[in-house]
Amino acid sequence: MAIETVLLAPVFVLFLMFLAGAGRLVEAQGEVNGAARDAARAASVQRTLDGAASAAEEIVTAALDGECSGPAVSLDGSRWEEGGEVRAEVTCELDLDFLGFGAARTMTGVAVVPLEQFRRVE
Repeated sequence: MAIETVLLAPVFVLFLMFLAGAGRLVEAQGEVNGAARDAARAASVQRTLDGAASAAEEIVTAALDGECSGPAVSLDGSRWEEGGEVRAEVTCELDLDFLGFGAARTMTGVAVVPLEQFRRVE
């Protein structure tokens, strides 16, 4: 019985580390997707594209503070016109070093929010 326990213990520990890493990845992807959604919504209520970019950056920085390093938002692909849409793409680097492997992964989330058709944009 003791030999089986000694042989299976490392496998069990690796399985638990895999579960912790997979759970952290799923949680981080949800946070990045939520930050992209919030950034797109904050940008969509601004009158200018510059104001939209600064609002989106502020929201992403606040939403991902301490969750992952170097959060960035891009509004490329947005159609800034009446009836257009705002496309926010958020990226950040997730540190998985707590698992002991020294791994990192880039997480990306995209959200699209329509602009009102009868709203003036500049």
